[in-house]
Amino acid sequence: MSSFEKAKTKYKNIGVDVDSALAALSEKPISIHCWQGDDITGFDSGGAGGGIQTTGNYPGKARNFQEMKADFEKACSLIPGKKRISLHASYAIFSQGEKPARNEIEYKHFAPWVDYAKELGIGIDFNPTCFGHPMVKDNLTLSSPDEAVRRFWIEHCVRSRQISNAIGEALDDEVLCNVWIPDGFKDIPADRKTPRMRLKDSLDEVFAEKLPNVIDCVESKVFGIGVESYTVGSNEFYLAYAAGKPDVYTLLDNGHYHPTESTADKIPSLLCFFDKIPLHITRAVRWDSDHVVLFDDEVREICKEIVRNNALDKVLVGLDFFDASINRIAAWVLGTRSVQKALLYALLMPHEMLKTAQDNAEFTKMMAVMEDFKTLPFGDVWTAYCEKQGVLPDGEWLDAVMEYEKKVLVNRK
Repeated sequence: MSSFEKAKTKYKNIGVDVDSALAALSEKPISIHCWQGDDITGFDSGGAGGGIQTTGNYPGKARNFQEMKADFEKACSLIPGKKRISLHASYAIFSQGEKPARNEIEYKHFAPWVDYAKELGIGIDFNPTCFGHPMVKDNLTLSSPDEAVRRFWIEHCVRSRQISNAIGEALDDEVLCNVWIPDGFKDIPADRKTPRMRLKDSLDEVFAEKLPNVIDCVESKVFGIGVESYTVGSNEFYLAYAAGKPDVYTLLDNGHYHPTESTADKIPSLLCFFDKIPLHITRAVRWDSDHVVLFDDEVREICKEIVRNNALDKVLVGLDFFDASINRIAAWVLGTRSVQKALLYALLMPHEMLKTAQDNAEFTKMMAVMEDFKTLPFGDVWTAYCEKQGVLPDGEWLDAVMEYEKKVLVNRK
């Protein structure tokens, strides 16, 4: 009997069907962010900003669309299951001599991405890029008191939603369009309400047009570099805004809350009121540092809440990290596979047994089963899943990345 068959038997003994778990995991897409591939540089020369930065200078970052495609495809070849690609508006592809402003971008500037997605058989998600631009004035965009600044970013977000809708039409799919802004103040503000009222008015304009292929969401943040004392788009503001808008959701990013807050606990709370929860998974080290996601306790708890609440189709899982100190393709592979491992870990848990124990106040049993579960042969199941998906298992995929680095990445000057 193989190690996988032995593992299946052990999970069966606690009432878990391993084959069903693997089938469910294989159907869950993960939205992989393009900006890990080039340190958030983008193609419109905007670069990072608004408190966003990468550190490190590992050789071989993608410098253009062709290199980004090749690197992303290499990463996908080492990642099992279904994928999507998440684009920022700054990754528009312009013709020779063409350089429209961000509030002038059109679907044609992303049509090559759509063709690429069709080749790979993946979906696309989209993000307005409200940072790294001269029209970010005094750390403000949609909440700016300068009407010209505010108007520019409203127009950019409107264009981004329209582009998202056109992408959805082309792919016969829905596109998550996520609005995040860096707005806030470095020191204690004299007026906390008025910027939020301006933001509310801006968002009302941004979301005024009903677009059938777009899933709209807004992303909060507790603070950032340069906006340490006050963030206009706070969790409370966006949660209240989404609650009042039937077609707008609030996106959870587990790096965007106080370190003592549990993003996992937010998921079942929001499922009581929303039919969808957009989610960015990252790894915050002391603050919102966007480190590469690992198979750690926080990610496992997040994925447990997704699975135990039968919300695999409701929680839209995406990634958001950027690390220029390690091989960027390895970062994509590590981060995505870590989330998939956490989802599989959750799919293999005997949730109904544990819920029953909780309802019956059998807390000793509940604790014991949870602890015993930790030593079951999860690794054997994950290895079998990789093999079934036709990708290299742990311990082997890194060699493929290093070979690509030798042949391709080191030649980029």
